[in-house]
Amino acid sequence: MAEVTAQPTMNGSAAAAVLLMLFDEDEAAQILSRLEPEEVRQLGYAMYDVADVQVGEVNQALDRFVSKAKGRTTIGYGAAQHIKGAMHKALGPDRADNMLARITPPTRSNQLAMLKWMEPKEIAAIVEQEHPQIMAIVLAHLEAPVAADVLQLLPTEYQEEIVYRIATLGPVSNEALDDLEQLLLRGPVNKQGAASQRGGTVEAAAIMNNVRKDNEQRIMKAVAKRDKMIAQTIEEEMFVFDNLIDMDDKNLGTLMRTVDSQVLVVALKGANDMLKAKIFSCMSARAAQAIADEIEERGPIRLAEVIDAQKLIIATARRMADAGTIMLGGKGNDFV
Repeated sequence: MAEVTAQPTMNGSAAAAVLLMLFDEDEAAQILSRLEPEEVRQLGYAMYDVADVQVGEVNQALDRFVSKAKGRTTIGYGAAQHIKGAMHKALGPDRADNMLARITPPTRSNQLAMLKWMEPKEIAAIVEQEHPQIMAIVLAHLEAPVAADVLQLLPTEYQEEIVYRIATLGPVSNEALDDLEQLLLRGPVNKQGAASQRGGTVEAAAIMNNVRKDNEQRIMKAVAKRDKMIAQTIEEEMFVFDNLIDMDDKNLGTLMRTVDSQVLVVALKGANDMLKAKIFSCMSARAAQAIADEIEERGPIRLAEVIDAQKLIIATARRMADAGTIMLGGKGNDFV
């Protein structure tokens, strides 16, 4: 009797690609239209990889789909139409429409979501002649890595202005967003809905974390000249205590040797287990055990004290990085 070779387990992308290949083009297109750009890219690659799929693998993909489908419901698919239909049947068209007008969440075209499908060069080309406030709003609606790419493609003299405006950006009215949508995509205008809140120092910091180091230093220096407090807040958001896990063992060990043990005990009281393990691995076994024991023995500590201790360690790390004593690690081959 011939030995049966077990089929290797398919990953999620491969199984999804197999299922998609079983549909006709129109059905597959409907599914793809509901996915995010990165999901479409991953599925596209996977579909080429499974072009010569075997019968056993098809069965495996179907089994996986059925297994997952059993744990799901259809709630959320076409919910608006379902609710409208139920209301009409229960209340009658006139009463139902009046009710729905009061309870239906405001909607708008939201064509800004199409930005995620565009390349940074396309976005930069569209907004480069616009006012820096328009540029800031656009970048605030992008994922941080994409926004960083767009920022670096825009005129150098505007980059500091854009980062500052993102950091100080308040609620953006739907009228302004509608005008922006027309600029980007020439889409329909819909004036309904509340104002949109994007931007702030957190988003500005996220973008700056993805900018090349030479550009980051130039932009942040210019922002500091304009508003020292904003620049300081952005820098604080750019490197926080949890980021210590990204440092290599040598630099983290150097930093830990300069930190007072009592400060470290308080700071680690609010740290996750992975960061604790990383920090302990950069210390001697004896020192690590002593810190771990003291953390265990300490009673509850106020969150404000934990945050202050973590900020103190981060401030020390920044000073050491500025002096060239350590490298904090960062984007690709960039260091600070």
